[in-house]
Amino acid sequence: AAEKAFSGMIVEDITFGKDGELFLHNTCKSAGLGVAPGTTRYRPADYEYYTEGEPRETDNLHGVSPFISAALELEFPAQLNEKRYVLKKGDDLNEVLLANSCRAAVVIPKGKYKVGPISVPSHTRLIFEEGAVLDFVDDFNAYPPVYTRWEGVNCWAMHPCVLIKDAKDVCLEGPGVLDGHGEKWWEYILVWKNGGRPSKLTLPIEKRLGELNPNYKNEPGGGGGRPCQFLRPALLQVLNSENVKISGVTLTRSPFWTFHPICTTNLMVDGVRINNPYDSPNTDGMDIESCVNVVVKNCDVNVGDDGIAIKSGSGKDMMKYQRSENLYLENSVVRNAHGGFVIGSETASGVKGAYVKNCQFLGTDRGIRIKTRRGRGGKMTDIKVSDIYMDNVICPISINMFYRCGSDEPMLYSLEPQPIDDATPYIGDVLIERVKAENCRSAAAFLAGLPERPLANVVINDCDFKVTDKVEEGLEAEMCKGIPETDYRGIRVINADAKFNNVTVNVEPAVLVEEY
Repeated sequence: AAEKAFSGMIVEDITFGKDGELFLHNTCKSAGLGVAPGTTRYRPADYEYYTEGEPRETDNLHGVSPFISAALELEFPAQLNEKRYVLKKGDDLNEVLLANSCRAAVVIPKGKYKVGPISVPSHTRLIFEEGAVLDFVDDFNAYPPVYTRWEGVNCWAMHPCVLIKDAKDVCLEGPGVLDGHGEKWWEYILVWKNGGRPSKLTLPIEKRLGELNPNYKNEPGGGGGRPCQFLRPALLQVLNSENVKISGVTLTRSPFWTFHPICTTNLMVDGVRINNPYDSPNTDGMDIESCVNVVVKNCDVNVGDDGIAIKSGSGKDMMKYQRSENLYLENSVVRNAHGGFVIGSETASGVKGAYVKNCQFLGTDRGIRIKTRRGRGGKMTDIKVSDIYMDNVICPISINMFYRCGSDEPMLYSLEPQPIDDATPYIGDVLIERVKAENCRSAAAFLAGLPERPLANVVINDCDFKVTDKVEEGLEAEMCKGIPETDYRGIRVINADAKFNNVTVNVEPAVLVEEY
């Protein structure tokens, strides 16, 4: 009867004492709420919370969903499990994949294989055995233009090292390695980033992409190199596809974003390892963009930019595309990245339903990070993060609508309210629970909404933050612009409807609310 009464809770959250007492664990926010009939959402009505008969608070969880562990089952053609073709010396891998589509699994045995860009067709099972390594050439001219999405904009860019495009029923299995040999790519773009050469098109591939993207100077960018049209390839990209599983492989030394699924439905990522040097530019681990029904679990990500990110396009032209929806991240570790779990900053078509549970963020700049600004647009709602351990991060929680990258337009960072339009982002219905963060190097949390559109219904429960004795020189809680700097190291709240329950910080005051 008790379990039925508390149907909105995971069963493990309810136990009974030896004398028949009923104990509710993890989050009292769920107590008595249940789930609204016919939905997976909490009831919208207010509720009252009592302890030993004494009223504690009246509150609600409008719009926030309970965490439901995802079980995404993907089925593949039977023949891909029954027959195998083992790659032989001298085989052309692209030809082999095409010939065995819907016929047999392709097995890459132990050994190193120097290859150029690869296209994976529908109905393909590609198995990398232990010790199998695909070494991708670092010849810029070997990667011809393909129409894709690059830093949130549909355009022509270099062919990804591995591209799964317009495909259905594709499975890539480890434990082999995809090695992008990114050093030459990073060195070239860093010269441009550091002002060593102007934004003029020099290489043949840059000139060709400039011709194919005639409006590139007016398109939004995130710092990856759009002005010079050196649009580096992702290591593994999945575009406009359905029923894709990536498991057990190691992805390393990516030229650009490492794993980039776009406009894909039903995607499972299980047991994937991603390793890029911390100083390698724009080598995000996973950038899941405009995808629906995605499960990421048991992964280990160690990269030079954001760890596991959700995006949905950049610029007004991208607002018409599919938003990112129903995304689950579980039992994974992110190390030494700019962010552990990240939403943004490309958010044009929005994000709805992102659930993160049982993860560790170790040595990352930020842990839980939502970043956007005026001009990015998009509605980000129904976000739940729970049971997270962090150590040695700069700032455990950052929800920032003054993200400074991509443009220097003063209006974008003004503290004065601006007119609301389609390009004004929205962040609401965010629930963060049971986070333990030790050795926070800058501050406990940074929550900053826009004056014209504050953060809506952000709830943080049962969290413990411990900041270090001193701030390392040059560290900042978030990459923001327009907001005054401060030495405060607790939870900084600006333009936000935020609630805190059972949250501890080893500084006083624990929460600082600022008005602008």
